[in-house]
Amino acid sequence: MTKFNAAITFFVLLFTSSGAYAASTSYPLEIGNCGQKLTFNAAPESVASVGQSTTEMLYALGLSDKVVGTSVWFNDVLPEFKDINLKVPRLADNHPGFEAIAAKKPELVTTQFEVHVGPQGVVGTRQQFNELGINVYAMPADCIGKDNLAGGDGARKTPFSIDTVYHAVDELSMIFDVQDKGDELTKKLRARVDAAAEKAKALDLKDVSAVFWFSSADIDLDPFVAGRKGIPGFIMNTLGVRNVIESDEEYPSVGWETIAKANPDVIVIARMERRRYPADDFQIKLDYLKSDPVTREMKAVKEGRIVVVDAHAVHAGIRIPTGIETLAAALEDIKAKQ
Repeated sequence: MTKFNAAITFFVLLFTSSGAYAASTSYPLEIGNCGQKLTFNAAPESVASVGQSTTEMLYALGLSDKVVGTSVWFNDVLPEFKDINLKVPRLADNHPGFEAIAAKKPELVTTQFEVHVGPQGVVGTRQQFNELGINVYAMPADCIGKDNLAGGDGARKTPFSIDTVYHAVDELSMIFDVQDKGDELTKKLRARVDAAAEKAKALDLKDVSAVFWFSSADIDLDPFVAGRKGIPGFIMNTLGVRNVIESDEEYPSVGWETIAKANPDVIVIARMERRRYPADDFQIKLDYLKSDPVTREMKAVKEGRIVVVDAHAVHAGIRIPTGIETLAAALEDIKAKQ
């Protein structure tokens, strides 16, 4: 074999063993996003993120050096991003001001929720940013099959699909011309979701039910619990768990008496560093469940079947596999005690 043929053979083997390399982005790039058309003449040099999901997704794609500001945080940043996150200005823990973002002069704004940047955005509208020459990319999960004008956190017309998260990874990697990193990230996320689903399936649990408590405007008021078509509902469905809340709303308020009648086998509660409401503190949730005359009589409370999940693990981002894995581990514990 000649040196030339040997070299060709080497590169063919390398190509076929590691997978095809993703093509580079051809600019100008046009992308449809939540009913809007975005045009990019080149990869943005700067981006401001409104929402932890978009922030960590950008970090995972190796784009931290382009992030000029972040906002809307529910949990501490993932450990692997701690050092790089310290170098990125935090514009606000919750809702940033329009001026605070505009002052950073980003070429792109990414938003986790349209309630922040959208038709009636509390931070601003797309038009306001577009008038400054700033593109806005909203996470597809928050608009595909969802009505954000229905009040509250919106209502799902169709169930959440994790494909919308993979789609966001693909589109952001195209926008910034880092498709290889996008492909790698998507493969890792898919593998973790599939593994957790198989783990739960192998347990062969029969008719396990659950409720997911996100927070409450006041601890004595009806809790905000997850509807059946949102991300927590998707996690439950993936693991073969029945959500006792049948509302299409993202997070409807439902009384504890109603929940107690449904008597779920498991209660999942959100843990977060955010403190908009007292019940954002998961310890306050735990104390309430164990002391309230209604909730303390529930089967899940009496048997200690309360699962704590990071709030951000039930948002449309790279942490969804962690949410699935956490609940899958809890189901494994339930099986062991049967």
